[in-house]
Amino acid sequence: MADYLYELLAPQLGATPNASSAPRSPEHDTTTAQYLNRLPTLSLQALQTTEPQSLTQASHSTLLSLQALSNRSHKAFIASADNLSNLRTTIPQLTRDAQQLRNAIPKLDEEAVLFSSKYSRATENAALERRKKVMQLARNIDRLSDILELPTLLATAVSSAAASSGGTGSSASTTYSTALDLYAHIKRLQTLYPNSPLIKDVVMQADEAMRDMTSSLIAGLRTQNLRLAAAMRTVGWLRRVAPELENLYSDGDTIPGEGALGAVFLICRLANLVTMLEALDPLRDLADQETQRRLHKNEKPNSATGTWSEGHQTEKYLKRYVEIFREQSFAIVSLYKNIFSPDQSESELAVTGLRGIDRRVKAAASKSGRNESPFQRLPSALATFPMQLVELLADTLRTYLPNVRDKSSRESLLTQVLYCAASLGRLGGDFGMILTELGDEEDKDAADDLACEWEEITRKHRALAGRLEQLTGGSATTGPAKTTK
Repeated sequence: MADYLYELLAPQLGATPNASSAPRSPEHDTTTAQYLNRLPTLSLQALQTTEPQSLTQASHSTLLSLQALSNRSHKAFIASADNLSNLRTTIPQLTRDAQQLRNAIPKLDEEAVLFSSKYSRATENAALERRKKVMQLARNIDRLSDILELPTLLATAVSSAAASSGGTGSSASTTYSTALDLYAHIKRLQTLYPNSPLIKDVVMQADEAMRDMTSSLIAGLRTQNLRLAAAMRTVGWLRRVAPELENLYSDGDTIPGEGALGAVFLICRLANLVTMLEALDPLRDLADQETQRRLHKNEKPNSATGTWSEGHQTEKYLKRYVEIFREQSFAIVSLYKNIFSPDQSESELAVTGLRGIDRRVKAAASKSGRNESPFQRLPSALATFPMQLVELLADTLRTYLPNVRDKSSRESLLTQVLYCAASLGRLGGDFGMILTELGDEEDKDAADDLACEWEEITRKHRALAGRLEQLTGGSATTGPAKTTK
């Protein structure tokens, strides 16, 4: 039916001025076929009255939809038109690019095969190993930075500890402990990575910082007014920083010893004593002038009239000298005993020393057939140190005491020296008998007079000590008797 209607209406439809807008045949135009199939279903009256209005309304609605679509999507239409116009040149360009890609595929395949064979994990490759090391370095950069900062932190801790209170104060204790902990951590790293050049460099810098710390600690032992607590802390740090000093003279036996630390301690304190005595140089210069005048008058006895009674400046110098010597010598020996042998008395130390000597003699006898070192373990540094101190005092007295001619002044000086000998004798270093030989060997008379003076002063001192003991004993006995009455 639709085909008949289309053939009937075709002449009317083909009369439109725009031939391109003529409807196509129903087989190819679905909308026209649907409408032609609908027309037979309508009545004649509907075709004449309502159908034209319906067509007009539908045409108007379609027009409004087209206008809205054009208003909404005209930019897309314009862009599509532009792209469609450029499609004529784009397609040939795409064809050329595709051809170039097709030609490059064999070369790319060759390069891929070459890369795969070059960087294969199945074989060793230097470039690949370098890349692995670089990647591992990038992953561990934070740890390496921390390791590289260890020598700087250690040097800073050592310098700050040395700057605070001369390196021996309580404020330096925490800083030195931190430095020792850092050094122990560096030594652990050396144990874990013995072949690492980085760790070797860090250890070398740390050892240099610890040498500076050792120098600072040894310099701290030379400070004035060194207390027992500070000295014990300093020696303890030295034992941790430089253990080779403690084991320097060890021969493998079980006798506890101070090694070279005791000698270092005594040398430092002796240097401090010498420094304090050098502060008396102005008085010593005046005493030297009196010595020159005395020698000049002895060479020309006829030029002197009366009795030569000078020596006041020498007396001042010797009094101050003996006072400093007494205080510092007692402090040095007592500090040494408290640090290196705090739990042993003199008799125990002697017994221990005899036992050690006996063991060494037996060991030497048992090893006589072997090629052993002829050197034995050195004695304690304190065994010979008091002799050095006494020699220092004796040289000064031997040089300047002849300048003092006044009897009371000489007795006062000798009494002060006697007190010094007694003070040091409380620690096992009495040198009273040595001072009997203070006189000059060339002047036998003066030497004998000085020996007699010393013996007289010693005798008086013993007599006074006996009287004092009797007085204290008598007051102790009479005290209870008075209370009983």
